Amino acid sequence: AAFPGNLQLVLVLRPSRFFQRTIADIGIKLHKDDFKMKIVMLNSLSDLHGYVDKSQLTQEFGGSLEYSHSQWIHHRTAIENFALTVKTTAQMLQRFGSELAETELPNDVQSTKDLLAEHTGKYSNLKEELKLALRQGSTLFTCIKDQTGLGSASSMIRCYRGLGRSWQRRSLLLAQLDETENAFEQFWCKHHLKLEQCLQLRHFEQDFREVKVTLDTRMDSLKGLSDAGDCVARVEHLLMELKTLEEKVQPTLEKAQLHAMHGDQLIQSNHYAVDSIRPKCVELRRVCDDFSNEAKKKSDVLSKSLHVHMGIEKVNQWCESGIYLLASQAVDKCQSQEGAESALTDIENFLESAEKNHVTELRNLHNQYEVILSEDVKGSVLKALKRLEDVQEMFEKRRVSLKRLSAKQTRPIQPVAPRPESSPKRLAPNYFLKQGKIVFKNNNDLITETVVHHHGETRSQGPRSCAIRTDSCSYLFIHIITELIESERIYVEELQSIMEGYVAELNNSEICHLIPPTLENKQDVLFGNLPEIYDFHNKTFLMELENCAVNPELIGTCFLKRKEELQVYEKYCQNKPRSEVVWRQCGDSLFFQECQKKLDHKLSLDAYLLKPVQRITKYQLMLKEMLKCSKGEGMAELEEALATMLDIVKSVNDSMHQIAITGF
Repeated sequence: AAFPGNLQLVLVLRPSRFFQRTIADIGIKLHKDDFKMKIVMLNSLSDLHGYVDKSQLTQEFGGSLEYSHSQWIHHRTAIENFALTVKTTAQMLQRFGSELAETELPNDVQSTKDLLAEHTGKYSNLKEELKLALRQGSTLFTCIKDQTGLGSASSMIRCYRGLGRSWQRRSLLLAQLDETENAFEQFWCKHHLKLEQCLQLRHFEQDFREVKVTLDTRMDSLKGLSDAGDCVARVEHLLMELKTLEEKVQPTLEKAQLHAMHGDQLIQSNHYAVDSIRPKCVELRRVCDDFSNEAKKKSDVLSKSLHVHMGIEKVNQWCESGIYLLASQAVDKCQSQEGAESALTDIENFLESAEKNHVTELRNLHNQYEVILSEDVKGSVLKALKRLEDVQEMFEKRRVSLKRLSAKQTRPIQPVAPRPESSPKRLAPNYFLKQGKIVFKNNNDLITETVVHHHGETRSQGPRSCAIRTDSCSYLFIHIITELIESERIYVEELQSIMEGYVAELNNSEICHLIPPTLENKQDVLFGNLPEIYDFHNKTFLMELENCAVNPELIGTCFLKRKEELQVYEKYCQNKPRSEVVWRQCGDSLFFQECQKKLDHKLSLDAYLLKPVQRITKYQLMLKEMLKCSKGEGMAELEEALATMLDIVKSVNDSMHQIAITGF
């Protein structure tokens, strides 16, 4: 072993006994040259006290210092162990610091969380090691101080000259440990901040991707939303879809704006990835603005398209009402001056309603929004305007005719209902008028003539008489029956044209591709129970009415007998409003135009779908006229039949909820 420092002076206390002193002197003389320091030989303790103070000498040298060699060894060992602990801790800190410096930052949230948790755990363990080393050094200092019983480290150092340098080393180790801890803490704070910023960045990038994908998907849905509906209901549905889409995307837009604000906050907090965050904030705001602008643009186009379609619908409704009015004006009533003036007033009032209801605004809307309207919508507008012009022309012609009738009355003209174009031909009736005679055919084709003279006398010719009264009422009665049967025949032919020219064509493979999508699964709504009405009149009611030409007194019985079957009109009239809605949605389609062209009809299908409504109210009017000129046999049945038909009409009116049908 060697001394911990260089020796400058050696004090040698000579033994008190002669023999031992002699050996010591000889040894000193023999090895005196081997020593490189000064050697002073002392003969007694008093000589020693001249060099060293008694307070720094143990009791065996005449001093007062207490000393335990075993305790010195224990303290020396503890200090060496503490130095080893400090060295090991410093190496651990160095390795951890190198690991942190070489760590690559992850690219996803979960990996960043795991790395942050891992490094935080290691940091906590090393922090505990540092604290443990510091506690060990402090405990060692306290133990040495307590065991020596002295009040200060300087006292211990004076007492333990051998421990002095080791004690100073312990102090240096503690100071080194403090510096290492401070440096490590500063390094860890920087690293921990970088890891937290990395986690913030990964969260920001993940949220950015989610929001961006959602907004891109919503933008695709928005662009895929049509801005050109083919009717009011469709445009309203598109507006509702647009509103629903905007409501769904609103939380995402708000999230995107908040996310962009969060990115701004990261930039302001001196985040290390500013160059990556700023472009994403700009992109989020751009996508939000693009969606808002696109939605606003589409809403504006749809709103204007809605105005146009409402104008088209208003024009079509006005035209339908006009056609209904023209069809409802009975020709026979217009023959009188009073009837012509009343019809003229209705015509003029209806024409004035066009201005009040702003029907003519459609042209202005078309000119104003022409740039944004699709070609289909433009075509619908032009078609509606053309229809408006046609109906106005029809009204103008009717007005001119009514003005002539109201200005100058001529001999009444026998009203005969026009036969529809291209109607199927039916067999001639079993009666006809010939030069003032009512001529009937029986089943054997035998002809019986009843001559009606102006002075009221009647003369029967042929093998069979028809038992018609000889006064003027009889002639009028027969005339009403004739009109009833003839109009019934025309009515059945009109129904037949609908069944064959429209209903049957729905199954025609050659033009089925022209059927509008809006009519899909709605054919029963459009036509209602028209097939049932047609079968009843064609197979039953018409033949029974024709039989009444021979037996006019049975006309009332005919209506009473078919009271239940005539109830089918109630179902048809109940369905009529729904039918009109379907017609407004698909009436302008190529399918119906082609069918109308084949039938050579001047009026469209909707005018013919009004026929059953007109017909059911026509019966009670004709029964009233018959009752006025009827006497004797069959009168009671006529009265009961009239009451029955009035009940049916009332039931129809009630079921249609205030839909009044007048002017027939």
